[in-house]
Amino acid sequence: MAYAARSELKPSGLKGISENQVAQHWKLYEGYVANVNALKGELEALRQEGKGGTPLFADRRRRFGFELNGMVLHEYYFGNLRAGAAEPAESSALRGALAGQYGSFEAWKEDFARCGASRSIGWAALLLDPATGGLTNHFVQLHEEGNVAGFAPVLLMDVWEHAYMVDYGAGGRSDCIKAFFENVAWGVVERRFVSAKAGQIPARW
Repeated sequence: MAYAARSELKPSGLKGISENQVAQHWKLYEGYVANVNALKGELEALRQEGKGGTPLFADRRRRFGFELNGMVLHEYYFGNLRAGAAEPAESSALRGALAGQYGSFEAWKEDFARCGASRSIGWAALLLDPATGGLTNHFVQLHEEGNVAGFAPVLLMDVWEHAYMVDYGAGGRSDCIKAFFENVAWGVVERRFVSAKAGQIPARW
């Protein structure tokens, strides 16, 4: 099965994130999709040739994980951006859960922003532990380090430089984080939370 870029996830009309920024970022996502498909084919060919134990195969397998995580994280990220976004209602189950754990929705939001400001390349991720129902903020370095096995993604924020350099330059991460919060599709995030609480893996599209 080949993967395809999910065009329905591409946002537009965002506040503080230009169409050019989205277009450049989207090209990188398409690159991850293309690389995933190419590596799937390469790994299968190496297996068929009896080269599954070679250093080349091991290298390609590691790269496949990086590219696949890059594809998946971008699908969650683009999927939780929408123009005209508004913060979740006071009655929101997600807002209530975050307030219960962090003291207030605003305190959670501040912690998530600080998570995204970590001095590294990667992602800020709000993840749900399906065993306890707890929500925690994590910094995912690159696409792999910091992802917690079995935890469900609820909200993803890309803080690689490519997510904001077009609009804000190399030092513009703080502006990128502010713009991100102006465009969070809280309805989508709420559905992911409800799915994760029910023991389901939240859909990427």
